[in-house]
Amino acid sequence: MRGQSNLGRLAARHVVSAAVVAIVAAGLGGCQTMSDVTGSLATRTPSAPDDPHRAAEVYGERYRKNPKDVDAALAYGQALRATGQRAQACAVLEQATIANPGNRLLLAAYGRALADNGNSQAAFDVLSRAHSPDNPDWRILSVQGTTLDKMGRHDEARRYYASALRIAPDEPSVLSNLGLSYMLTKDLPKAEETLRRAYAGARSDGRIRQNLALVVGLQGRFTEAESIVKADLPPGEAEANVAYLRDMLNRKDGPRTASKSAPVVAQDD
Repeated sequence: MRGQSNLGRLAARHVVSAAVVAIVAAGLGGCQTMSDVTGSLATRTPSAPDDPHRAAEVYGERYRKNPKDVDAALAYGQALRATGQRAQACAVLEQATIANPGNRLLLAAYGRALADNGNSQAAFDVLSRAHSPDNPDWRILSVQGTTLDKMGRHDEARRYYASALRIAPDEPSVLSNLGLSYMLTKDLPKAEETLRRAYAGARSDGRIRQNLALVVGLQGRFTEAESIVKADLPPGEAEANVAYLRDMLNRKDGPRTASKSAPVVAQDD
């Protein structure tokens, strides 16, 4: 089957990362997601812009006035990532970590930005400084696992996922990452088993649904895969997801971009 023969190329660029991995915004008012804000939502006022381009302008101005402002750096870095300016996000967050040494929120955000930008080893190293062995964060452990998967170090990655699952048993986002790790090494039955566990979780989302459908489709069960991506969705969205799934299974190089109406199988942001 052509989709399975191209499995590594299809999946390697799209290992789930922070899009489904949350980081505790300790001291900033609760739990945010790395992909969404990395802690900055708690600092936003009701009038703060929702549009990422406008947010980049607002928080960029605030950051330039005071580069040591942690909240501004976090929000500006996230806005830059959201608008596709990943290298600039890395630069901003790197300077912020230099100005605020030891700040774990900034280290987590910087590590995530490095991972987004394809700097997997640097991301892993920075994320290692964002938590400690005596106080591990399962969310960061899971992101570290994805960076190891991107470097082809799958056995090591799975040890990080296992550590994360000991802290947060049956966490869907970690199970999804683990399932994709198995997919990368073409262990499709194990990938399916793991992704079904993730999909059964109360906090499962559309990305996990798409991951499961892809693994099922790669095993040649196209009708079942289509039924998974269509389940409980309005007709228009269901058809968009089916079309996207077919495209992923048929394209030689795998998907490069995500559609809002059809979540990409595994995405970096």
